[in-house]
Parts: sequence; structure tokens; C-alpha cells
Amino acid sequence: MKLISIIIATYNASKTLKRCLDSIVPQLTDEAELIVVDGASTDDTNKIIDSYGNKISVHLSEPDKGIYDAWNKGIKAANGEWVMFVGADDSLHADAISVYLKKIQEVPNDCLLISCKRNMYSSDGKLIRTVGRAWTWPTCLKGMPISHPGALHRKTLFNEVGLFNIKYRISGDYDLLMRKAKSLNAEFINIVNIDVYEGGISDSYEAIREYHKVLESSPLVNSFKSNLLYVTMLTKYTVKKYFRKIGINLHS
Repeated sequence: MKLISIIIATYNASKTLKRCLDSIVPQLTDEAELIVVDGASTDDTNKIIDSYGNKISVHLSEPDKGIYDAWNKGIKAANGEWVMFVGADDSLHADAISVYLKKIQEVPNDCLLISCKRNMYSSDGKLIRTVGRAWTWPTCLKGMPISHPGALHRKTLFNEVGLFNIKYRISGDYDLLMRKAKSLNAEFINIVNIDVYEGGISDSYEAIREYHKVLESSPLVNSFKSNLLYVTMLTKYTVKKYFRKIGINLHS
């Protein structure tokens, strides 16, 4: 059995995929495998994937219902004790896998999540901010505190709470972790292990609306509290968006 399965979901990702794969493939060892789940791309995505030969353990290409559907397929194909999700336009730092392989030996058996931090870049390559905190119950009520790209999930987590809910477009990762809520035993490594490029919908009003839906579905959060948290998130996002527009990035 492998220790780590890295899953990448792709769809018409030929412009960025090689950069992503080149950040991962040199780090692969006998303890780590790479799985790519493609949504029937019409560009050169699958040619790029095929060019890596047996460095990629599993390559699926078929229509899917979005990124969480693709990730679910990857989970089912994974042989690793731990599962990591990386975006097709993300880049793992050169020591990311070795850091995790060491950390895996140190965490308790009931640890289900290990996360680090990520650098967020604009589409033109400018570093915007660094994000990612430890998972705690108070912080997770304010939105996704952890850096999910590049985080490790023990595969037994999916046995306990199920796979990603494909009704979500953005917040399926938040929904997954909120199913464990207070009982999620997570570890945090205070280093950056991945570069992520902005421009996605995860930083948007739509994301906040989905966060609200997740909170509403939690038996641990009443309606008043979920609505109050929703208004708070909306206000913070609006303020951040305004300051970003004038060239000031707020990090909290």
C-alpha cells in the first residue's frame, strides 16, 4: 500500500498542467502515487498526461459532473493511506512530499488531516498573500481556515463521512470537513508547500453563499448563528475586495 495518493482533476488544462506535473513527478517515490482524473478534455491535456508514461499511476478520462465528482473517482482509485488534492494550475514546492512523509510518521493514529499554508499568486505571477491556518472549531465557523490544496486527508476519513457532495461547485471540501466538525483531529505544519494561482471562484460571493449552505446543513450550527456568520463573511469579503481594488491586501 502506498502512503500518499496525489489526485489532480483536469479539464482543458493544457496551459498549466505541465507546470503542475513537473512540480510533482520528480518528488514521487515508492511511497507516493499520482492519479489524474480528466473530464474528457478537448485540448492537449490528455496528450500531456500520456507523455509522463508510468510516472502517472492512474489516468482516467471521461465526462464528469465537476471537480468533486472527479476527486471522488480519484479517491476510489487511490491506493494510498493518505490522499492529497492538487489543482491543475497549482505547483507543489520541491520538498512538499518529503515533509509530509516525515510528518505522517509523527501524527497520532486518529489524525485525519494534515495541512500547511499556500502562496496565492495573481494570473501575472505576482504574490498576493499567504493563507492557511490550523483547523479549529471556532475558525472553521468563519469559513475554510485550512489551505485545502496540497493538504493530506487520511483515506479512512472518507469511509467515516462519505465522499465529496457533488452538489457543491466550490465548497465541497469545507462541507466534507464540517461533517467531522469538532471531532476532526487535524495537524498543521507552519510552512508553505504549494503555490496556487488566483482567478478561480473559490474567492467570490458564490463561495460565501455555499459556505452558508454548509453551515445551515450542520446540526451543530443553529439558524441564527449560521445567518450571523454569513453576514459577517459577506461584510469581510466586501471590505477585502474594496481594499484589494485600491492595491491593499488584507490577510485576515
